[in-house]
Amino acid sequence: MRLIPLLFLALPLVFTGCAESKQMAAVSGQGLEQWLATPDSQRVRLDSLDIAGEPISKEEAERFTGMLLKDRQRQLLSEYKEQWDSRELQLAGLTMPFYYQVFGEAPAGGRSLYISLHGGGNTRPEANDQQFENQKHLYDETMEGLEGIYLAPRAPTNTWNLWHEQHIDDFFNILIQLAEALENVNPNKVYLMGYSAGGDGVYQLAPRMADRWAAASMMAGHPNETSPLGLKNLPFALHMGALDAAYDRNEKAREWKQLLDSLERNSPGSYQHEVILHEGMGHWMKLEDARALPWMAGFKRNPIPEKVHWKQDDRHHRYFYWLGVPDESIETGGEISVEYIPERNEVNILSNYSSELELLLNDEMLDLDAPVAISYQGKILAKIRVERSLSQLYKSISAKGDPGLAFSAVVRVLNNETVRK
Repeated sequence: MRLIPLLFLALPLVFTGCAESKQMAAVSGQGLEQWLATPDSQRVRLDSLDIAGEPISKEEAERFTGMLLKDRQRQLLSEYKEQWDSRELQLAGLTMPFYYQVFGEAPAGGRSLYISLHGGGNTRPEANDQQFENQKHLYDETMEGLEGIYLAPRAPTNTWNLWHEQHIDDFFNILIQLAEALENVNPNKVYLMGYSAGGDGVYQLAPRMADRWAAASMMAGHPNETSPLGLKNLPFALHMGALDAAYDRNEKAREWKQLLDSLERNSPGSYQHEVILHEGMGHWMKLEDARALPWMAGFKRNPIPEKVHWKQDDRHHRYFYWLGVPDESIETGGEISVEYIPERNEVNILSNYSSELELLLNDEMLDLDAPVAISYQGKILAKIRVERSLSQLYKSISAKGDPGLAFSAVVRVLNNETVRK
């Protein structure tokens, strides 16, 4: 008999909580709309507002994502639309000219984008200019049978590593977003390719920016110090003339074939690849490598793969897929391997060098309305209720402007032991 009053007392608390949650979400929505309506020059930092840290619902997160992406696109076009129209992108005192051509009819889900890197390197600017001119139409015949934007940029410098210098990643981050905004490119259909020195760049950029590409193809390049470990979840084609012995390019291609074969055997379906050494051919493969384009076109990016392996390049990245490491904790060559298991609503850290690891989450990955288990090597560290927030959404969208890489919640793991929201 004594239990009955307690049950009736509990009910109003539940309903009050629901009402308060809806009221807070409404306030957050109104606050965001007001902030977005404010001119950029008069805006305060979003994370300085009370609404930024308030919990939001799954539905609110979805709505706010659209609002923030639209605002990000507006800002991007305000700053770079004229540069896109003039085909010269400027950043940090450098200029990247580019050419593009549209092929085929646009599919309902948006166009493909092929970024094609020219050869050359540490030589006269005129020589690199000629390589750029050559790259513009190198694969026209192949592209006639495909759909998409074929975009050939001209490297901002004339150095040996012209396609994997520090600034290249930032240029491509902007270029991809502009193509999405102005040419209806699908962010899950962006492909990277390059020949000779451009192939050098693909070896480097494919793993270190793997979360932006649907597939990549390296032609006639050299990997230098880079590793294929970061190619997990990124289909990778490698084309090399079997007689292309300069700098041991052909031997390096054979080594990478063995490495990729081994990685795929140990993790089936994770390291999809096609490695072809073209017999009787040297550095010029007579366009036999063009078969890489339709091969790449068969893949779409998954921005939230269930398993991620991140090997930090000497060009540091703050975020990779749904993982983050604070700048002060990044180590060149450091490796992180993490998986999430939807059926268990769990994130499991397999290996991690960093003293602080950020797990970026959204509702497509796990049920964020239920407790989420955070584990290290199979041992549960904590089961927590994560909170979606406007602040976290804004951070992820500001970083890459990518709808597939928008995350409403973050969990921090310190020293592989302590879990914090």
